[in-house]
Amino acid sequence: MTSEDTVVRLDGQTLTTDGLLAVASGVAGIEVDPMALSRIGDRHAALDDARARGAVYGANTGVGANRHESTGDDLDHGLRLLRSHCAATGPVEDDVTARAAMTVRLNQILAGGSGISRRVTDALAEAVRSGAVPTLHSWGAIGTADLAALAELGLTLAGERPWRYGPGPVTTIDATDALPMISSSALTVATAVLALDRVHTQLRASTVIAALTFLALQGNPGAYEAVVHHARAHPGQVEVAGMLRWLVAGSGAPARIQDPFGLRVLPQVAAPAVHAVGALHDVLTAELNAAVENPLITADGVHHHGQFHTATLASSLDAVRGTFLPVLSLSSARLGLLMRPDLTGLRAFLAGGPVGSSGLMISEYVVQDLLTEIRVGMQPVAAGTLTISLGLEEHASFATQGARSLRRMSHYAPTLLAAELVAAVRALRMAPGRLTDGPVRRAFEIAAASLDPSFEDRPLGTDLERAAALLPELAAVAA
Repeated sequence: MTSEDTVVRLDGQTLTTDGLLAVASGVAGIEVDPMALSRIGDRHAALDDARARGAVYGANTGVGANRHESTGDDLDHGLRLLRSHCAATGPVEDDVTARAAMTVRLNQILAGGSGISRRVTDALAEAVRSGAVPTLHSWGAIGTADLAALAELGLTLAGERPWRYGPGPVTTIDATDALPMISSSALTVATAVLALDRVHTQLRASTVIAALTFLALQGNPGAYEAVVHHARAHPGQVEVAGMLRWLVAGSGAPARIQDPFGLRVLPQVAAPAVHAVGALHDVLTAELNAAVENPLITADGVHHHGQFHTATLASSLDAVRGTFLPVLSLSSARLGLLMRPDLTGLRAFLAGGPVGSSGLMISEYVVQDLLTEIRVGMQPVAAGTLTISLGLEEHASFATQGARSLRRMSHYAPTLLAAELVAAVRALRMAPGRLTDGPVRRAFEIAAASLDPSFEDRPLGTDLERAAALLPELAAVAA
Protein backbone atom coordinates (compact mmCIF):
# COMPACT_ATOMS: atom_id res chain seq x y z
CA MET A 1 0.00 0.00 0.00
CA THR A 2 2.87 2.35 0.74
CA SER A 3 6.29 2.91 -0.77
CA GLU A 4 9.33 1.84 1.20
CA ASP A 5 11.50 4.25 -0.79
CA THR A 6 9.86 7.42 0.54
CA VAL A 7 9.37 7.82 4.28
CA VAL A 8 7.72 10.63 6.23
CA ARG A 9 8.99 11.10 9.77
CA LEU A 10 6.29 11.60 12.39
CA ASP A 11 7.47 13.33 15.54
CA GLY A 12 4.54 15.56 16.53
CA GLN A 13 6.40 18.68 15.47
CA THR A 14 7.42 18.72 11.80
CA LEU A 15 4.68 17.06 9.73
CA THR A 16 3.85 19.10 6.62
CA THR A 17 0.75 19.05 4.46
CA ASP A 18 2.79 17.56 1.62
CA GLY A 19 4.01 14.81 3.94
CA LEU A 20 0.47 14.05 5.03
CA LEU A 21 -0.73 13.89 1.43
CA ALA A 22 2.09 11.50 0.56
CA VAL A 23 1.24 9.12 3.40
CA ALA A 24 -2.52 9.29 2.84
CA SER A 25 -2.21 8.59 -0.88
CA GLY A 26 0.14 5.66 -0.35
CA VAL A 27 3.14 7.37 -1.94
CA ALA A 28 5.14 7.32 1.29
CA GLY A 29 5.50 5.20 4.38
CA ILE A 30 6.08 6.49 7.90
CA GLU A 31 8.85 6.44 10.47
CA VAL A 32 7.93 7.23 14.06
CA ASP A 33 10.45 9.27 16.03
CA PRO A 34 11.82 7.28 19.02
CA MET A 35 12.08 10.40 21.19
CA ALA A 36 8.41 11.12 20.62
CA LEU A 37 7.54 7.56 21.61
CA SER A 38 9.56 7.93 24.79
CA ARG A 39 7.60 11.09 25.60
CA ILE A 40 4.35 9.12 25.13
CA GLY A 41 5.38 6.73 27.89
CA ASP A 42 6.33 9.54 30.27
CA ARG A 43 3.06 11.42 29.75
CA HIS A 44 0.96 8.28 30.15
CA ALA A 45 2.67 7.65 33.48
CA ALA A 46 1.92 11.24 34.50
CA LEU A 47 -1.76 10.76 33.62
CA ASP A 48 -1.93 7.53 35.65
CA ASP A 49 -0.35 9.28 38.61
CA ALA A 50 -2.77 12.22 38.41
CA ARG A 51 -5.71 9.85 38.11
CA ALA A 52 -4.60 8.00 41.26
CA ARG A 53 -4.41 11.27 43.19
CA GLY A 54 -7.68 12.91 42.12
CA ALA A 55 -10.24 13.64 39.42
CA VAL A 56 -9.01 13.78 35.81
CA TYR A 57 -11.63 14.61 33.22
CA GLY A 58 -12.58 11.60 31.14
CA ALA A 59 -10.06 9.30 32.83
CA ASN A 60 -12.01 8.73 36.05
CA THR A 61 -14.99 11.01 35.44
CA GLY A 62 -17.79 11.22 32.94
CA VAL A 63 -17.57 13.75 30.10
CA GLY A 64 -19.60 16.77 29.05
CA ALA A 65 -22.41 17.45 31.48
CA ASN A 66 -21.41 14.24 33.31
CA ARG A 67 -18.01 15.68 34.21
CA HIS A 68 -18.77 15.63 37.95
CA GLU A 69 -19.69 11.93 37.93
CA SER A 70 -16.85 9.79 39.26
CA THR A 71 -16.17 6.52 37.47
CA GLY A 72 -13.58 5.36 40.00
CA ASP A 73 -11.54 2.40 38.84
CA ASP A 74 -14.12 1.12 36.34
CA LEU A 75 -11.98 -0.73 33.79
CA ASP A 76 -14.76 -0.67 31.19
CA HIS A 77 -15.18 3.10 31.35
CA GLY A 78 -12.97 3.64 28.29
CA LEU A 79 -14.84 1.24 26.05
CA ARG A 80 -18.21 2.52 27.25
CA LEU A 81 -17.10 6.04 26.42
CA LEU A 82 -16.11 5.00 22.90
CA ARG A 83 -19.31 3.05 22.37
CA SER A 84 -21.51 5.90 23.55
CA HIS A 85 -19.77 8.41 21.28
CA CYS A 86 -19.76 6.13 18.22
CA ALA A 87 -22.71 7.59 16.29
CA ALA A 88 -21.61 5.68 13.15
CA THR A 89 -23.92 7.30 10.64
CA GLY A 90 -23.80 9.41 7.50
CA PRO A 91 -21.56 9.05 4.43
CA VAL A 92 -18.48 6.84 4.75
CA GLU A 93 -15.19 8.65 4.27
CA ASP A 94 -13.04 7.46 1.36
CA ASP A 95 -9.81 5.54 1.96
CA VAL A 96 -7.47 8.49 1.40
CA THR A 97 -9.39 10.70 3.84
CA ALA A 98 -9.50 7.91 6.44
CA ARG A 99 -5.75 7.29 6.16
CA ALA A 100 -5.10 11.02 6.37
CA ALA A 101 -7.20 11.27 9.52
CA MET A 102 -5.31 8.40 11.17
CA THR A 103 -1.98 9.98 10.25
CA VAL A 104 -3.03 13.34 11.66
CA ARG A 105 -4.22 11.71 14.87
CA LEU A 106 -1.00 9.73 15.25
CA ASN A 107 1.20 12.78 14.73
CA GLN A 108 -0.85 14.84 17.19
CA ILE A 109 -0.49 12.07 19.77
CA LEU A 110 3.27 12.11 19.16
CA ALA A 111 3.25 15.80 20.12
CA GLY A 112 3.01 14.38 23.64
CA GLY A 113 0.01 15.98 25.28
CA SER A 114 -2.63 13.27 25.22
CA GLY A 115 -1.52 10.90 27.96
CA ILE A 116 -2.59 7.96 25.80
CA SER A 117 -0.72 4.68 26.29
CA ARG A 118 2.28 3.57 24.27
CA ARG A 119 0.33 0.42 23.48
CA VAL A 120 -2.43 2.29 21.64
CA THR A 121 0.09 4.61 19.97
CA ASP A 122 2.01 1.64 18.60
CA ALA A 123 -1.20 0.04 17.31
CA LEU A 124 -2.24 3.23 15.52
CA ALA A 125 1.25 3.56 14.02
CA GLU A 126 1.07 -0.03 12.78
CA ALA A 127 -2.33 0.67 11.18
CA VAL A 128 -0.95 3.67 9.33
CA ARG A 129 2.21 1.80 8.36
CA SER A 130 0.31 -1.20 6.99
CA GLY A 131 -2.24 0.85 5.02
CA ALA A 132 -5.19 -0.49 7.00
CA VAL A 133 -8.38 1.58 6.66
CA PRO A 134 -11.19 1.86 9.22
CA THR A 135 -14.78 2.69 8.39
CA LEU A 136 -15.29 6.32 9.41
CA HIS A 137 -18.68 7.97 9.02
CA SER A 138 -18.86 11.71 8.41
CA TRP A 139 -21.57 12.93 10.75
CA GLY A 140 -21.17 13.79 14.40
CA ALA A 141 -18.75 16.73 14.71
CA ILE A 142 -19.20 20.47 15.13
CA GLY A 143 -15.65 21.77 15.18
CA THR A 144 -14.86 20.89 18.79
CA ALA A 145 -13.41 17.38 18.12
CA ASP A 146 -14.42 14.61 15.73
CA LEU A 147 -15.89 12.55 18.54
CA ALA A 148 -18.07 10.11 16.60
CA ALA A 149 -15.57 9.28 13.85
CA LEU A 150 -12.61 8.94 16.20
CA ALA A 151 -14.70 6.73 18.49
CA GLU A 152 -15.12 4.47 15.45
CA LEU A 153 -11.35 4.46 15.04
CA GLY A 154 -10.89 3.63 18.73
CA LEU A 155 -13.38 0.76 18.59
CA THR A 156 -11.68 -0.56 15.46
CA LEU A 157 -8.34 -0.59 17.28
CA ALA A 158 -10.10 -2.34 20.18
CA GLY A 159 -11.37 -5.07 17.84
CA GLU A 160 -15.07 -4.22 18.24
CA ARG A 161 -15.35 -2.99 14.65
CA PRO A 162 -13.73 -4.60 11.61
CA TRP A 163 -11.06 -2.89 9.54
CA ARG A 164 -12.60 -2.04 6.18
CA TYR A 165 -9.36 -2.65 4.37
CA GLY A 166 -6.09 -4.30 5.30
CA PRO A 167 -4.86 -6.39 8.24
CA GLY A 168 -5.27 -3.78 10.94
CA PRO A 169 -4.01 -4.31 14.49
CA VAL A 170 -6.11 -4.92 17.60
CA THR A 171 -5.16 -3.69 21.07
CA THR A 172 -6.61 -2.99 24.50
CA ILE A 173 -8.32 0.34 25.19
CA ASP A 174 -8.43 1.18 28.88
CA ALA A 175 -9.97 4.02 30.88
CA THR A 176 -7.08 6.40 30.17
CA ASP A 177 -7.02 5.77 26.41
CA ALA A 178 -10.57 6.52 25.26
CA LEU A 179 -10.90 10.28 25.73
CA PRO A 180 -7.36 10.99 24.48
CA MET A 181 -8.19 9.05 21.30
CA ILE A 182 -11.29 11.09 20.45
CA SER A 183 -10.18 14.50 21.78
CA SER A 184 -9.04 15.78 18.38
CA SER A 185 -10.35 17.22 15.11
CA ALA A 186 -8.11 14.92 13.06
CA LEU A 187 -10.78 14.05 10.49
CA THR A 188 -11.71 17.70 10.03
CA VAL A 189 -8.06 18.65 9.60
CA ALA A 190 -7.47 15.80 7.14
CA THR A 191 -10.53 16.79 5.11
CA ALA A 192 -9.34 20.39 5.01
CA VAL A 193 -5.79 19.48 3.94
CA LEU A 194 -7.05 17.31 1.07
CA ALA A 195 -9.50 19.98 -0.07
CA LEU A 196 -6.93 22.76 0.17
CA ASP A 197 -4.48 20.78 -1.97
CA ARG A 198 -7.10 20.55 -4.71
CA VAL A 199 -8.06 24.23 -4.41
CA HIS A 200 -4.41 25.29 -4.59
CA THR A 201 -4.00 23.31 -7.81
CA GLN A 202 -7.23 24.69 -9.22
CA LEU A 203 -6.28 28.26 -8.37
CA ARG A 204 -2.96 28.00 -10.21
CA ALA A 205 -4.59 26.24 -13.15
CA SER A 206 -7.27 28.93 -13.37
CA THR A 207 -4.59 31.57 -14.02
CA VAL A 208 -3.11 29.51 -16.85
CA ILE A 209 -6.55 28.94 -18.37
CA ALA A 210 -7.26 32.68 -18.10
CA ALA A 211 -4.05 33.34 -20.03
CA LEU A 212 -5.31 31.12 -22.85
CA THR A 213 -8.56 33.08 -22.87
CA PHE A 214 -6.55 36.31 -22.89
CA LEU A 215 -4.81 35.24 -26.10
CA ALA A 216 -8.03 34.04 -27.68
CA LEU A 217 -9.66 37.42 -26.97
CA GLN A 218 -6.55 39.41 -27.97
CA GLY A 219 -6.41 41.02 -24.54
CA ASN A 220 -4.51 44.10 -23.44
CA PRO A 221 -1.57 43.25 -21.13
CA GLY A 222 -1.45 46.79 -19.78
CA ALA A 223 -3.74 45.76 -16.93
CA TYR A 224 -0.99 43.49 -15.61
CA GLU A 225 1.90 45.95 -15.64
CA ALA A 226 4.10 45.94 -12.55
CA VAL A 227 3.79 49.67 -11.96
CA VAL A 228 0.01 49.31 -11.74
CA HIS A 229 0.06 46.63 -9.07
CA HIS A 230 2.87 48.09 -6.99
CA ALA A 231 0.69 51.17 -6.67
CA ARG A 232 -1.65 49.12 -4.45
CA ALA A 233 0.24 46.01 -3.54
CA HIS A 234 -2.27 43.86 -1.69
CA PRO A 235 -0.97 40.41 -0.67
CA GLY A 236 -0.92 38.10 -3.69
CA GLN A 237 -1.83 40.75 -6.26
CA VAL A 238 1.71 41.50 -7.42
CA GLU A 239 2.35 37.76 -7.63
CA VAL A 240 -0.71 37.07 -9.79
CA ALA A 241 -0.06 40.03 -12.07
CA GLY A 242 3.55 38.92 -12.52
CA MET A 243 2.43 35.40 -13.40
CA LEU A 244 0.03 36.76 -16.01
CA ARG A 245 2.70 39.00 -17.54
CA TRP A 246 4.96 35.97 -17.87
CA LEU A 247 2.23 33.77 -19.33
CA VAL A 248 1.04 36.22 -22.00
CA ALA A 249 4.47 37.60 -22.90
CA GLY A 250 4.74 38.21 -26.63
CA SER A 251 1.01 38.49 -27.24
CA GLY A 252 -0.02 40.43 -30.33
CA ALA A 253 -1.57 43.86 -30.60
CA PRO A 254 -4.55 44.18 -28.24
CA ALA A 255 -8.01 44.39 -29.75
CA ARG A 256 -9.22 46.96 -27.17
CA ILE A 257 -7.89 49.83 -25.10
CA GLN A 258 -9.60 48.27 -22.07
CA ASP A 259 -10.74 44.69 -21.73
CA PRO A 260 -13.91 43.43 -20.04
CA PHE A 261 -13.58 42.73 -16.33
CA GLY A 262 -13.08 39.00 -16.87
CA LEU A 263 -9.57 39.80 -18.08
CA ARG A 264 -8.86 43.20 -16.59
CA VAL A 265 -9.52 42.55 -12.90
CA LEU A 266 -8.14 39.03 -12.74
CA PRO A 267 -5.17 39.93 -10.45
CA GLN A 268 -7.45 41.82 -8.06
CA VAL A 269 -9.94 38.95 -7.86
CA ALA A 270 -7.39 36.13 -7.58
CA ALA A 271 -5.15 37.87 -5.02
CA PRO A 272 -7.42 37.39 -1.97
CA ALA A 273 -7.72 33.69 -2.79
CA VAL A 274 -3.94 33.32 -3.09
CA HIS A 275 -3.54 35.03 0.29
CA ALA A 276 -6.29 32.97 1.95
CA VAL A 277 -4.90 29.70 0.62
CA GLY A 278 -1.49 30.54 2.07
CA ALA A 279 -3.01 31.49 5.42
CA LEU A 280 -5.05 28.28 5.63
CA HIS A 281 -1.96 26.26 4.79
CA ASP A 282 -0.18 27.80 7.78
CA VAL A 283 -3.15 27.13 10.07
CA LEU A 284 -3.35 23.50 8.97
CA THR A 285 0.39 22.99 9.45
CA ALA A 286 -0.06 24.13 13.04
CA GLU A 287 -3.05 21.80 13.50
CA LEU A 288 -1.10 18.80 12.20
CA ASN A 289 1.48 19.24 14.95
CA ALA A 290 -0.79 20.43 17.76
CA ALA A 291 -1.32 18.85 21.16
CA VAL A 292 -4.99 19.75 21.51
CA GLU A 293 -6.32 17.03 23.81
CA ASN A 294 -8.39 17.98 26.83
CA PRO A 295 -7.00 17.48 29.38
CA LEU A 296 -3.47 18.28 28.23
CA ILE A 297 -0.76 16.27 29.97
CA THR A 298 2.58 18.03 30.32
CA ALA A 299 5.70 17.48 32.38
CA ASP A 300 4.29 19.72 35.10
CA GLY A 301 0.80 18.27 35.38
CA VAL A 302 -2.72 17.96 33.97
CA HIS A 303 -4.34 21.00 32.37
CA HIS A 304 -8.04 21.35 31.53
CA HIS A 305 -8.70 23.83 28.72
CA GLY A 306 -10.55 24.72 25.52
CA GLN A 307 -7.89 24.04 22.89
CA PHE A 308 -10.25 21.66 21.11
CA HIS A 309 -12.18 24.68 19.80
CA THR A 310 -11.04 25.23 16.19
CA ALA A 311 -12.17 28.83 15.65
CA THR A 312 -9.04 29.83 13.72
CA LEU A 313 -9.43 26.88 11.37
CA ALA A 314 -13.12 27.65 10.80
CA SER A 315 -12.45 31.30 9.98
CA SER A 316 -9.60 30.36 7.65
CA LEU A 317 -11.81 27.86 5.82
CA ASP A 318 -14.48 30.53 5.44
CA ALA A 319 -11.86 32.87 3.99
CA VAL A 320 -10.75 30.38 1.33
CA ARG A 321 -14.30 29.55 0.32
CA GLY A 322 -15.27 33.21 0.22
CA THR A 323 -12.30 34.23 -1.91
CA PHE A 324 -12.21 31.23 -4.27
CA LEU A 325 -15.83 31.69 -5.34
CA PRO A 326 -15.09 35.02 -7.11
CA VAL A 327 -12.24 33.31 -8.97
CA LEU A 328 -14.71 30.73 -10.25
CA SER A 329 -17.38 33.29 -11.09
CA LEU A 330 -14.80 35.31 -13.04
CA SER A 331 -13.99 32.16 -15.01
CA SER A 332 -17.68 31.89 -15.88
CA ALA A 333 -17.57 35.52 -17.01
CA ARG A 334 -14.66 34.78 -19.34
CA LEU A 335 -16.54 31.81 -20.74
CA GLY A 336 -19.33 34.21 -21.61
CA LEU A 337 -16.85 36.52 -23.35
CA LEU A 338 -15.60 33.62 -25.47
CA MET A 339 -19.15 33.01 -26.67
CA ARG A 340 -19.47 36.55 -28.09
CA PRO A 341 -18.61 37.10 -31.76
CA ASP A 342 -18.13 40.84 -31.19
CA LEU A 343 -15.20 40.05 -28.88
CA THR A 344 -13.71 36.98 -30.57
CA GLY A 345 -14.30 37.82 -34.23
CA LEU A 346 -15.45 34.21 -34.52
CA ARG A 347 -18.88 32.62 -34.73
CA ALA A 348 -21.27 32.86 -31.80
CA PHE A 349 -20.65 30.14 -29.21
CA LEU A 350 -17.53 29.17 -31.18
CA ALA A 351 -19.78 27.05 -33.35
CA GLY A 352 -18.70 25.18 -36.46
CA GLY A 353 -20.74 23.43 -39.12
CA PRO A 354 -24.11 24.55 -40.53
CA VAL A 355 -25.82 27.84 -39.73
CA GLY A 356 -27.66 27.60 -36.41
CA SER A 357 -25.13 25.26 -34.81
CA SER A 358 -24.99 25.66 -31.03
CA GLY A 359 -21.27 25.14 -30.48
CA LEU A 360 -20.39 25.47 -26.80
CA MET A 361 -23.64 27.20 -25.83
CA ILE A 362 -24.74 24.58 -23.31
CA SER A 363 -21.46 24.72 -21.40
CA GLU A 364 -22.62 28.01 -19.87
CA TYR A 365 -25.59 26.16 -18.38
CA VAL A 366 -23.26 23.60 -16.80
CA VAL A 367 -21.12 26.34 -15.29
CA GLN A 368 -24.08 28.24 -13.84
CA ASP A 369 -25.47 25.03 -12.38
CA LEU A 370 -22.16 24.38 -10.60
CA LEU A 371 -21.80 27.98 -9.43
CA THR A 372 -25.26 27.85 -7.92
CA GLU A 373 -24.47 24.56 -6.15
CA ILE A 374 -21.44 26.27 -4.62
CA ARG A 375 -23.30 29.45 -3.68
CA VAL A 376 -26.06 27.68 -1.76
CA GLY A 377 -23.43 26.38 0.67
CA MET A 378 -21.56 29.66 1.11
CA GLN A 379 -22.83 30.77 4.53
CA PRO A 380 -19.83 31.38 6.81
CA VAL A 381 -19.70 28.47 9.25
CA ALA A 382 -18.12 30.67 11.91
CA ALA A 383 -21.46 32.49 12.18
CA GLY A 384 -23.12 29.38 13.62
CA THR A 385 -24.31 29.05 17.19
CA LEU A 386 -25.67 26.29 19.45
CA THR A 387 -26.30 25.13 23.02
CA ILE A 388 -25.92 21.41 23.82
CA SER A 389 -24.96 18.98 26.61
CA LEU A 390 -27.41 20.41 29.16
CA GLY A 391 -26.18 23.91 28.35
CA LEU A 392 -22.56 23.24 29.29
CA GLU A 393 -21.34 23.56 25.70
CA GLU A 394 -22.79 26.77 24.30
CA HIS A 395 -20.48 27.47 21.37
CA ALA A 396 -18.77 25.65 18.51
CA SER A 397 -16.56 26.59 15.56
CA PHE A 398 -18.23 24.37 12.92
CA ALA A 399 -14.86 23.99 11.23
CA THR A 400 -15.98 20.47 10.28
CA GLN A 401 -18.77 21.86 8.14
CA GLY A 402 -16.35 24.40 6.64
CA ALA A 403 -13.95 21.61 5.65
CA ARG A 404 -16.73 19.59 4.06
CA SER A 405 -17.98 22.65 2.20
CA LEU A 406 -14.51 23.36 0.83
CA ARG A 407 -14.28 19.71 -0.22
CA ARG A 408 -17.55 20.01 -2.17
CA MET A 409 -16.32 23.23 -3.74
CA SER A 410 -13.09 21.56 -4.82
CA HIS A 411 -15.10 18.77 -6.48
CA TYR A 412 -17.31 21.18 -8.44
CA ALA A 413 -14.57 23.61 -9.50
CA PRO A 414 -12.68 21.42 -12.02
CA THR A 415 -15.65 21.06 -14.37
CA LEU A 416 -16.38 24.76 -14.09
CA LEU A 417 -12.81 25.67 -15.03
CA ALA A 418 -12.80 22.98 -17.69
CA ALA A 419 -15.60 24.78 -19.55
CA GLU A 420 -13.42 27.87 -19.97
CA LEU A 421 -10.46 25.72 -21.00
CA VAL A 422 -12.44 23.90 -23.69
CA ALA A 423 -13.70 27.22 -25.07
CA ALA A 424 -10.30 28.92 -25.02
CA VAL A 425 -8.60 26.01 -26.78
CA ARG A 426 -11.34 25.90 -29.42
CA ALA A 427 -11.04 29.65 -30.04
CA LEU A 428 -7.28 29.38 -30.47
CA ARG A 429 -7.72 26.48 -32.84
CA MET A 430 -10.09 28.63 -34.89
CA ALA A 431 -7.65 31.57 -34.79
CA PRO A 432 -4.20 29.96 -34.40
CA GLY A 433 -2.36 33.18 -35.18
CA ARG A 434 -3.29 34.51 -31.73
CA LEU A 435 -1.27 31.84 -29.94
CA THR A 436 2.15 33.10 -28.89
CA ASP A 437 5.43 31.25 -28.53
CA GLY A 438 5.52 32.13 -24.84
CA PRO A 439 5.05 29.77 -21.91
CA VAL A 440 1.29 29.57 -22.38
CA ARG A 441 1.86 27.59 -25.58
CA ARG A 442 2.82 24.63 -23.41
CA ALA A 443 -0.56 24.82 -21.72
CA PHE A 444 -2.29 24.92 -25.09
CA GLU A 445 -0.35 21.88 -26.28
CA ILE A 446 -1.26 19.92 -23.15
CA ALA A 447 -4.95 20.66 -23.64
CA ALA A 448 -4.95 20.26 -27.42
CA ALA A 449 -3.46 16.79 -27.09
CA SER A 450 -6.45 15.64 -25.03
CA LEU A 451 -9.42 17.57 -26.42
CA ASP A 452 -11.37 16.65 -29.53
CA PRO A 453 -10.27 19.03 -32.36
CA SER A 454 -13.57 18.90 -34.26
CA PHE A 455 -15.93 21.90 -34.22
CA GLU A 456 -19.23 20.25 -35.12
CA ASP A 457 -22.06 19.97 -32.60
CA ARG A 458 -21.66 16.90 -30.39
CA PRO A 459 -21.99 15.90 -26.74
CA LEU A 460 -19.59 17.99 -24.64
CA GLY A 461 -19.41 15.86 -21.52
CA THR A 462 -16.31 13.94 -22.60
CA ASP A 463 -14.46 17.17 -23.43
CA LEU A 464 -15.32 18.63 -20.03
CA GLU A 465 -14.18 15.50 -18.21
CA ARG A 466 -10.90 15.40 -20.10
CA ALA A 467 -10.28 19.10 -19.55
CA ALA A 468 -11.00 18.81 -15.82
CA ALA A 469 -8.42 16.03 -15.54
CA LEU A 470 -5.76 18.33 -17.02
CA LEU A 471 -5.80 20.88 -14.20
CA PRO A 472 -2.80 19.45 -12.30
CA GLU A 473 -0.67 19.59 -15.48
CA LEU A 474 -1.78 23.14 -16.20
CA ALA A 475 -1.06 24.15 -12.61
CA ALA A 476 2.48 22.82 -13.10
CA VAL A 477 2.92 25.27 -15.97
CA ALA A 478 2.24 28.09 -13.50
CA ALA A 479 4.65 26.57 -10.99
